[in-house]
Amino acid sequence: MTLGSILGWTALSVLVPGMAHLRAGHRRTGFALLGAFLVLLLSGLVYGLTRDLSDLTGLASGAALTTISVIAGAFALGWFGLVLTSYMSLNPNKLDSRGQIVSGVLVGVLCVSVMAPFAYVANAAVTTKDLVQTVFKKAGSDPDIAPVADPVKDPWNGRDRVNFLLVGGDGAGNRVGVRTDSMTVASINIKTGNTVMFSLPRNLQHVRFPASSPLAKHFPNGYMADLPNGGLLNEVWQYGNDHPEIMGGPHKGPRALMDAIGHTLGLKIDYYALINMYGFVDLVDAIGGLRIRVDHDVKWGGTFGTAGTIKAGTRKLSGEQALWYGRSRVGSDDFSRMGRQRCVIGAFAKQATPDKILANFTKIANATKKLAETNIPEELVPAVAELALKVKGARITSLQFVPPEFWPGSADWPKIRVAVSKALQASVRPVRQKLASAPSASPSSAASGTASDSPTISASGQVTAAPGATTSPTPTPNDNKAAKSLDEVCGL
Repeated sequence: MTLGSILGWTALSVLVPGMAHLRAGHRRTGFALLGAFLVLLLSGLVYGLTRDLSDLTGLASGAALTTISVIAGAFALGWFGLVLTSYMSLNPNKLDSRGQIVSGVLVGVLCVSVMAPFAYVANAAVTTKDLVQTVFKKAGSDPDIAPVADPVKDPWNGRDRVNFLLVGGDGAGNRVGVRTDSMTVASINIKTGNTVMFSLPRNLQHVRFPASSPLAKHFPNGYMADLPNGGLLNEVWQYGNDHPEIMGGPHKGPRALMDAIGHTLGLKIDYYALINMYGFVDLVDAIGGLRIRVDHDVKWGGTFGTAGTIKAGTRKLSGEQALWYGRSRVGSDDFSRMGRQRCVIGAFAKQATPDKILANFTKIANATKKLAETNIPEELVPAVAELALKVKGARITSLQFVPPEFWPGSADWPKIRVAVSKALQASVRPVRQKLASAPSASPSSAASGTASDSPTISASGQVTAAPGATTSPTPTPNDNKAAKSLDEVCGL
């Protein structure tokens, strides 16, 4: 055989194993390899045609990732051996010395090439497992990480809605601790993925705590620390961390903030995720930036925006630009910044597509390990991944508790809970119905927000007055605007 024919039949065997052996006259071996390949191919086709992306989320568990890495390694070695034996079966020793050298080098390159995809899969599986074990803790390893009764069949314990607190932490090097400047609750319908995002201002004052929180007795009239100018919501996390003697243990800041925000909205906050804002830069860059509609020029850096300007229009923002688009207060205020922050979150949720994630997986994994903290148990990672896929294709609406509808310095707690209830009820209605048509509900008469006098809002968004409480209108009119679609608000 010539040099070209030997290389051609060897390369063909990479795609159709056994062809080189058949050409060389080793019919039994050739048909065995071809039969095994057809069985693998048909099995793969059946598996692929009977599965969708949601089914593949089960592969995010530690055991599954280990299995994937082992199988990928075995395939890499198997295809390496296939190329080598195919080449040897064609008797390259009959070529002249120049032909043997050239064919040997090219076949070596082919061996490395066929191993590369399997090596990538194995490396991605190992990286994912390391990411999962770094960011997520096993249930029971921490008292603040709730156990999951059945993470496979019923990961959400029969509920139809789960609530995540998404926190943007400003952990700059010139500050002590973490200041939670961005606080958003994502309330997700488990069946449909429809999501309502509730954005709370950092300067919301004197939030109340439920009776189950140690801070309820410590601050019976609302959070009053660091007065006269303090008592802000973005101080609660650090206060919980700084006072383990009150909270009953170390690192209870997340629990303190979850209690405060959950009681404010009338929702049970199930899990939280803290994202360090400066690490967010790497995450955005890893997916190639975010495309966002900028309504007005946004200056950033320094007191007067001397570092740069993000021009109005539809822009592709880098990680640094996306960070400052959501953080800048030059020429604006906290409430404008909140609106921009929710657009950044919405843009990331929509634009972090599977193809971008796969193409930049290692970068995303490394960035996530540096910036994320959560109490989502490791056992729930596959279920959370499945839920995230639903959210990407579902409707996302947003509601901000900002003036003139809501005043952070003198919050109307019942009014906030009514607005939450209306937004949740509207989110499960067909799109053709206007969100503003959601019926209002009457909360408890007292506006103090303590556990004994506040209304209860179920996971589905229904409002029920506290036992024995009388109902009356809220202290301020319930004329707040309904939650709006992020696609509409942010031009996504």
